Amino acid sequence: MAFDLSGALLDAWATNNRINEYLLRNLPPEAWRAAPPGGRGRNPAAIAAHMHNVRLMWLKAADKSAELPAKLEGDGFGPEEAVASLEASWRALESVLRTALESGGAVKGFKPDAAGFAAYLLAHDAHHRGQITLLARLSGHPVSRSVNFGMWEWGTR
Repeated sequence: MAFDLSGALLDAWATNNRINEYLLRNLPPEAWRAAPPGGRGRNPAAIAAHMHNVRLMWLKAADKSAELPAKLEGDGFGPEEAVASLEASWRALESVLRTALESGGAVKGFKPDAAGFAAYLLAHDAHHRGQITLLARLSGHPVSRSVNFGMWEWGTR
């Protein structure tokens, strides 16, 4: 049986979203809005909002504006709202990826192709997960060792 690269990329995108959810649900509550060192930059809540809002930017570029979830901004949302927003933007981008993979690999507004777009999306989220865990540690509210290792359990998440 041939390896289904398109299906594997979509599966990896889904796992990536579950890893984001796992981190946000297991982030110590004290870390959620903890000020970054030196008071400059984003806190974990703002990073989660940025992750979602960048996805919205790509959805607009791909002409999915009619299906856009709400932007995540301000100080009135918690981890559960961030998880729900990331879920919505993940699903919308999954549709963009699926369509691109099924129709020749082009993603409007992104070069070179759908595989590169999937890699970009995964790398962006992973970068920000690293920032969130670092900020939590630097603020004195680190994620547990089991959560840190749990983010790498892609075979079971």
